[in-house]
Amino acid sequence: MSQFFEIHPDHPQLRLIRQAVSILRDGGLIAVPTDAAYSLVGHIGDAKVIERIRRIRGVDERHHFTLMCRDLSEIATYARVDNAQFRLLKAATPGAYTFILEGTKELPRRVLHPKRKTIGLRVPDHAVILALMEELGEPLISSTLLLPDEALPLVSADEIRDRLQHELALVIEAGPCGAELTTVVDLTTGAPELVRAGKGALRPLGL
Repeated sequence: MSQFFEIHPDHPQLRLIRQAVSILRDGGLIAVPTDAAYSLVGHIGDAKVIERIRRIRGVDERHHFTLMCRDLSEIATYARVDNAQFRLLKAATPGAYTFILEGTKELPRRVLHPKRKTIGLRVPDHAVILALMEELGEPLISSTLLLPDEALPLVSADEIRDRLQHELALVIEAGPCGAELTTVVDLTTGAPELVRAGKGALRPLGL
């Protein structure tokens, strides 16, 4: 059965954050609330985590994973970003946006789209996920906790634990978490291309 932590949404308890990071380093998959919906997160270097996310989500290798980063400088390490793209990222981060960008060689090939060599990147605006990354010292690979054949992601930590207790190492409860998805924008095609309208407003993107 997965562990269950109640963490303060604005002032995460360091003791619990450190325990959660230890679980991540040991290859555990965690369900954590974000500024959009709940996400599955894990250590980027763990191939089994990637396989487990794909199995839970019911997706294949063409699914775009998202790399959650602490700030824009981290995004620039893992994706190719030109000046125009950087200005747009700066206007929209942190926030409920996912940007499709071309990955760099810093990323394992298994997390990239097999043909496009792209990945989703975002800087979330949520104290808990930011505290996890700060303690870990690196980004987290992630995917929205949206189960196969369901229209909306799971929003209740108790339900997540009940339904996925044998798949997850830890479920984090940190107050209410909505079911809105991030706004997804493809920045690899020249002008920004809206892939999915979600929680993030379109005005900062000029869309």
